[in-house]
Amino acid sequence: MPRVLVVEDERKLLGSLERGLRAEGFDVIPASTGDRGYELATTDRFDCMVLDLLLPGRDGMQILQGLRAAGNTVPILVLTARDAIEDRVLGLETGADDYLVKPFAFAELVARLRALLRRGPPERETRLRAGTLELDLLGRRAVLDGAPIGLSNREFELLEFLVRHKNTAVTRAMLGQNVWKEPSYSLTNVIDVTVNSLRRKLEKAGGRGPYIQTIRGVGYSLQETRAANHSDR
Repeated sequence: MPRVLVVEDERKLLGSLERGLRAEGFDVIPASTGDRGYELATTDRFDCMVLDLLLPGRDGMQILQGLRAAGNTVPILVLTARDAIEDRVLGLETGADDYLVKPFAFAELVARLRALLRRGPPERETRLRAGTLELDLLGRRAVLDGAPIGLSNREFELLEFLVRHKNTAVTRAMLGQNVWKEPSYSLTNVIDVTVNSLRRKLEKAGGRGPYIQTIRGVGYSLQETRAANHSDR
């Protein structure tokens, strides 16, 4: 059963899509705000996504940009009331896979989703980059400024997650769920110790970046470059 994330702030439409798609054999996860939709998209796995552009909080275009910048390749069908050609082009260039203008026929939406699913998963990524850091995902090696960095398996998994979400804040809850696969409330000290160990290794290796910034009250962020005289301690 394909899992689909539906991000739509119109409650009536969201409920209708949820019921209709479930009747068509989809496992539907609904979200009524952009912030909630982005959180779900970055902490869970989906086979496809239906995304409205005009959302409270983080809007659909910001979600698109954030997901694609982090290397998230989930097929995304954009729903919007904007029918100008320029808006469609911008959405597609930002990372949408298909575009459907409101009002729309439900049968067409289902057909478009199934067409996206038939394309199959994208080719698996083998390398990730942030600043002068490169991760070899197959060989599980990290290289900074051309020099290898010795990392434990957990440190490598942590760094991979941070690189996929580079330049954005990630919470301890996100790290607990996606890196440790456990609730973060039981791992706070473990997460902080591992992050600090990884931070020291990156700093010892030198170079212009990336570096791990502590976001008070939130968590951490991997920044691609270090600003002059910047301190995050």
